[in-house]
Amino acid sequence: MPLSALYDGYATPDAAARASILIVDDLPEKLLVFETILADLDQHLVIARSGSEALREVLRQQFAVILMDVNMPGIDGLETARLIRGYRRSAHTPIIFVTAYADELQTAQGYSLGAVDYILSPVIPDVLRSKVRVFVDLFLMQQRLRQQALERIAIARAEAAQRAAEENTRRSIFLAQAGRELADSLDADVAMRRLLSLVVPSFASRALLWLRDAGHGHERVLRCDAPVAAGEAPLFIEGREQMLSEVLYNATRSALEQMVPALLPGGSPTAQAQPTFAPSGLPDDEPAPRALLHRDTAAGAVLPLVAGERTLGGLLLGDPHQPPDWPTLEELAGRAAIAFENARLYGALQAEIVERRQAEAELLEASRRKDEFLAMLSHELRNPLAPIRNAIEVMRALAGGDDTRLGEAVAVTDRQAKHLTRLVDELLDVARISQGKIVLKNETLDLRDIVRHGLEPVQSLIESQGQQLRLQLPDHPAPIRGDAARLIQVVTNLVHNASKYTAPDGSIELTLTREEAEGADRSATFVLAVRDNGRGIAASLLPHVFDLFEQGPRGLDRNQGGLGVGLTLVQRLVQLHHGHVVANSDGPGHGSTFEVRLPAAAVEETPMTTADVPPPVPVARDEPRDRGGPCRVMVVDDNRDAADSMAVFLELAGLETTVQLDGPCALDAAAAWAPHVVLLDIGLPGLDGYEVARRLRAAPGGAAALLIALTGYGQQDDRRRAHEAGFDVHLVKPADPDAVVELIQEWRQRDGTARPAEAAAR
Repeated sequence: MPLSALYDGYATPDAAARASILIVDDLPEKLLVFETILADLDQHLVIARSGSEALREVLRQQFAVILMDVNMPGIDGLETARLIRGYRRSAHTPIIFVTAYADELQTAQGYSLGAVDYILSPVIPDVLRSKVRVFVDLFLMQQRLRQQALERIAIARAEAAQRAAEENTRRSIFLAQAGRELADSLDADVAMRRLLSLVVPSFASRALLWLRDAGHGHERVLRCDAPVAAGEAPLFIEGREQMLSEVLYNATRSALEQMVPALLPGGSPTAQAQPTFAPSGLPDDEPAPRALLHRDTAAGAVLPLVAGERTLGGLLLGDPHQPPDWPTLEELAGRAAIAFENARLYGALQAEIVERRQAEAELLEASRRKDEFLAMLSHELRNPLAPIRNAIEVMRALAGGDDTRLGEAVAVTDRQAKHLTRLVDELLDVARISQGKIVLKNETLDLRDIVRHGLEPVQSLIESQGQQLRLQLPDHPAPIRGDAARLIQVVTNLVHNASKYTAPDGSIELTLTREEAEGADRSATFVLAVRDNGRGIAASLLPHVFDLFEQGPRGLDRNQGGLGVGLTLVQRLVQLHHGHVVANSDGPGHGSTFEVRLPAAAVEETPMTTADVPPPVPVARDEPRDRGGPCRVMVVDDNRDAADSMAVFLELAGLETTVQLDGPCALDAAAAWAPHVVLLDIGLPGLDGYEVARRLRAAPGGAAALLIALTGYGQQDDRRRAHEAGFDVHLVKPADPDAVVELIQEWRQRDGTARPAEAAAR
């Protein structure tokens, strides 16, 4: 029966004693309210503004009661309470939750974590003060009982052995100071140096401290030697590379391997693992406490650092002073182990917080890319739909009329339908490959024919951009095994990507070479390279260029278009053919190179040619029109099909039109032609539609013109920016051509300076 139990119930309160109260809340105003209410208790109030600060304060001192807000950023109140309960010192500390609302589930969870009460805010001062006073009085009573019991034990020991009491007092003072120094920091590196400073030179001339996990996921070794001259600081040596440090490190590890079985629960100490010291004052038949174990070695004495059931490391004393003060040293090792375990737990907690934040950041990034993709998909599908809609209206108006214009409308519809089909097909192909639903129709092919047929769908795009295409194919057949349609798709996408990111009048080079195998058991490889002198690829984007939905920085014009799946489709199709594709670039403005490597087929196989692909429909061009109409309308859009089809429909309505494909040309035409109405696309290359509108308004006579924004950007912020730039009307593609004509006619019937109302409902 412990001696302290004899004094239970006999303690008298000490009026001078004060308890510590921890208040945890992230709102300064609420902290001020709690401090004001609890000031009358005349106790020590400790403030923490987050869960992490609360954990740090709990490790430093003991509290009579903890007031904690449930809803806090970072670690909320419930999670903080769970972590506080994980520490032995605070396992039974009363916790009162303060919350604006508390449902049954939250209340049950709080009580399961050891909460003693819930207080709804705004708090009632008298109620809060009364509840806190109960726990403060209980804590003070427990502290007084414990203190009085210790004092009576000390008196009993002092009467039995005055010398032992004086020694214990000295040891207690030293250990208390050491405990404060070790627990003052949650950094294991700082605690290691402080522990060695306490040991050297007071107890030994040198010491080595080894920690298996210093809170950073790796071991730490620190050696300390006594100063050579008086007044000098001890010498610290990091790591175990030095010869003496390596010897001491090996001795420490060897001794701990023999001592650990005796330290684990249920272990039976062997003869080698028996403690070499039994402290006085313990019966012979009572085993030594776990903290009072050490082992003598040739290099010195080793003390294990044990916290609970974890062996954290060991402390080796080289040339300890005689006679050694083992009780003090072993108690110091026990307290140091607790400090190191706290540092390890705190480091693990910080690492967990960082991992959670990284996971949240990744989720936010994934959500951002999803939203960006949806917005981009909406815009990209509107671009081809606008000229299709216009062309259909033209065909409806020309039914039985001019065959030339009807043929032009049909050609526009065909091209844009193919564009829309290509976008959808790329998305479907990526989805099928990801789900393993693509089945290749493999046959022996001549890769030269694949290249020629792959160029046909993009030939018109290259010619319209005024770009130069250089093609270098070998004279001999290039046999491979694969699916002709899918390989043509690879070539088309690579050349289309090169043309899309290369300026007009730029150059594109496509070469096909054969690389012989280095070993006898390896087949030859065909290398298909597509090079351009276009925009190039930034170093940060290069590792992700084949990622799904990944594209470089996009401007307002979005003139590159696409959904960010073309290169992903290329990579996955090449991989299905047992090849691989790589991208290289020297940076922005230095062009890029894409190399596809495909294994060559056996020599005895005869390559077969692919089926011919029909040539693309040529781009139709408008002839100059008469300008006899009463109203002049300028259509500005970088999509020629959208601009031409709208202009044709407006001409059929009796309006005089002109088409411009970029901002500078539109400004020049406006100065020379003085249009009454301007249908202006916002997403123009170089000079965007907002800036063009501002300059048109500032030009002579521009204030009286009707400016209509015809664009694929239809968000509320886009409408606001259009209004601020000077647009009268904001229409989203595909706009109804009849509504556009009606809007112009309505404006013509008004005063020339009056602007029509916003036509969003159209």
